[in-house]
This record gives sequence, structure tokens and C-alpha cells, in this order.
Amino acid sequence: MRVWAAGGLLRLGLLLLHGVCNGLSLEIKVDPEVQAFVDEQVTLKCSFSSFSPITEKLTVDWTYQPLTGGHMEMIFHYQSVAYPAVAGTFRDRISWVGNIARGDASIGIENLTVNDNGTFTCAVKNPPDVHHNIPQTKLTVTHRGFSFQLTSAALLSILVFLPSVVVVLLLLVRMGRKFGILKHRRKSGYKKSSIEVSDEPECTEKGTSLGRLGTWCLECVDTDEEDLY
Repeated sequence: MRVWAAGGLLRLGLLLLHGVCNGLSLEIKVDPEVQAFVDEQVTLKCSFSSFSPITEKLTVDWTYQPLTGGHMEMIFHYQSVAYPAVAGTFRDRISWVGNIARGDASIGIENLTVNDNGTFTCAVKNPPDVHHNIPQTKLTVTHRGFSFQLTSAALLSILVFLPSVVVVLLLLVRMGRKFGILKHRRKSGYKKSSIEVSDEPECTEKGTSLGRLGTWCLECVDTDEEDLY
């Protein structure tokens, strides 16, 4: 009976200890993959939530491991004050962009190179809340170049916009040609009228009547209107 009671108390103690550990554990979130470009800057985001109130004992540590493997390098440390790496691969290239009060432990890296490709780990401890998952961010740095990728929305916009531009251009060309033809016809009609007007004295010399002259003028006006259309 005593053995059973002792065993039950032991199991109860283990369960309570396990619950306390889980209750005092941190939760950290990062971006699993980040893409960036050479000679530019990137922000490695890291957010955390802690069971315990945040104090000056809270620490943030960022580590880096190349894609080719090798030893893990400490590149950033924070405890009340930021301590970026003063030696190694990321010397003088890391800045603190986080906000502990908001649960943000992000860092920035500038002047990126292809040698920065690798895995970054964000670790946060807020005693007594020190147990947490260990998330990793894989950074891929490439050359931007002159090529660009079209999103589906951009491609759809181009497919809709381009035919509209072609149609408008064709309409403008057609209107321009039509305007030129009308202008040419007007000039031709004007010349024709001047010739016919120059023949007016000849008609007068032949003794044309005033009524026939009026009919001739109306025919000239009708001819000009037809040329305009």
C-alpha cells in the first residue's frame, strides 16, 4: 500500500514538473526560408512569446552555419544592449532591428554576398522561461541581374493592356490617314472651284443667263459636300 502511494506521488510529481516546464517554455517563430540579393540588405525576423515577465535577464542569440556545413558561428548577442559580431563572416554587417517589449528579436544584415548562404538560428531565453523550440531560417542570396519574374497578375495585365494599346494605335493611324485624305480632297475641291470660277467670264461672254449661273453654283456646293464625305 505504501509502495503504491509512493509510486503515485512520484508520477504526480513528474506530471507536475512536466507541466511546469511546458508552462514556462518559450515559443519562437521565424521565416523558414528567406531570399535576398547581393549587395543589398535583409531582415531575419524572429518573434517570441514568454510566460514570464520580460526582465533585463532576457537574452537573444543568433547563430549561423554555412550551407556547406562546418562549425556554428555566434553572430549576434543581446542582453539589454545589442552586441553584434566584431569578428568573423558578419563583422560590422549586423544591426538590431527588434523590439523586446513587443516580442521581436529580429536582426538585419547588410552588404550581402553569396557566401552568406546558410542556416540561421534564433534563441531566446527569459529566465526562468528558458525552454523553447529551435527554429531555423535558411537564407539564399543570389545576384539580382537584369531578369525579372512576372507574376500572374502582371502577366494578365499585360495581356489585357497590350491589345488595347494596339487597337488605339490602329485607330489613331486610321484617323490620321482619313484626316489627310479629307484635307487632300478639300484642297482638290478648292482648286476645282477656282478653275470653274475662272471659267465664269467665259460663260458670261457666251451670254449665260443669271438663273443658269445660280444652278451652276448650287452644283458646285453639292460637289464640295460629296468630296468631304
